[in-house]
Amino acid sequence: DVTEIEEKEAQAKQEEQIMKEQELSNLLHEKRYLRALGLAISLDRPHTVLTVVKAILKEPEGRRHLEENIVRLRKDQKEAVLAFLVTWNTNSRNCHEAQAVMETLLKHEAPDNLLQFSGIKSAVESLLPYT
Repeated sequence: DVTEIEEKEAQAKQEEQIMKEQELSNLLHEKRYLRALGLAISLDRPHTVLTVVKAILKEPEGRRHLEENIVRLRKDQKEAVLAFLVTWNTNSRNCHEAQAVMETLLKHEAPDNLLQFSGIKSAVESLLPYT
């Protein structure tokens, strides 16, 4: 009977998730945005990533801080953010944040690098009608 083992694994995963959520909350409170972005991306939480982006933009010199943080993300994290911003851009409440992130990606990534992103074609097709 492996039921007990499976329950323990499920409980361990749930506890790990709760710990990550608490860490994310602490990072936002401490204004450690790069780590918060990375953690929210790894948790696959588009709304949380949007919350972090909004928090950065509310800071004095927010655009500059956003650029500094987005540029420091790994390629896979930038791909995830690109996928998230496609959805954000369709909502008028979140389109400004999506445009700010997109502007940063377009400014700091070479066109050849952008073409290497997975899902770039569908992202561009989805962004065009709303941009």
